[in-house]
Amino acid sequence: MLTSLSRTTTSALFGLLILAACSSAPQPKFQQELFETGASPYARNFNSSTTDSCEAARRALLSQGYLTTMTGNDTVDGTKNFQPTGDTHVVVEFHVVCTPGEEASDTSIVYVNAVQNGFALKKSDTSASVGLSVLGSLSLPIRSNSDAMVKISSETIPSGKFYDRFFGLVDHYLQTVVRTQPVANSHIETRLLPMPVEVTTPTLVPDLPAPVGQATAVQPASGVLALP
Repeated sequence: MLTSLSRTTTSALFGLLILAACSSAPQPKFQQELFETGASPYARNFNSSTTDSCEAARRALLSQGYLTTMTGNDTVDGTKNFQPTGDTHVVVEFHVVCTPGEEASDTSIVYVNAVQNGFALKKSDTSASVGLSVLGSLSLPIRSNSDAMVKISSETIPSGKFYDRFFGLVDHYLQTVVRTQPVANSHIETRLLPMPVEVTTPTLVPDLPAPVGQATAVQPASGVLALP
């Protein structure tokens, strides 16, 4: 008798535990963040400067049809529109940040995340009434339909292979596109230029004719006696 009671009690407790586990709400995704120090699918190291890495990221996005904007030498933003069906619309937003690397001065770390925003076509009916004075208080309902795209979802893309393909394309452009080279430091000698010399031009005085009635003095030549 006691054995049967204990078995019944154990079964009841086990059933209650199963019901409690099934009825508990699932843990939200933002509470499942691990914040581990290992390799991240959103970051990749490159043997290039931050400027070159962001330029390669910009070219990678442009080659795939993304509309890009660069707010600085270390950030790139890109957007691309998708139309899966006639009533749905998807916009993918890329955000790229380039920072200096940890190993050497000519290395960089590229961080990237992509956000997928979903939109759906929503139809709304509006009604209005029109009163006709000829027929008294009769009113006729008038309906009109208006369509609008409404944002229904927004989520960061977590797929590791998605970012692996992007980083592979960035590395391709780093290998094929000519990188910027810093200007080599060299000693520059400076010297003062000589002061400019002012050249004065003599002023020519024009010959004026002698007044009328005044004899012109004739200067004798050297060694010749002038006669009266």
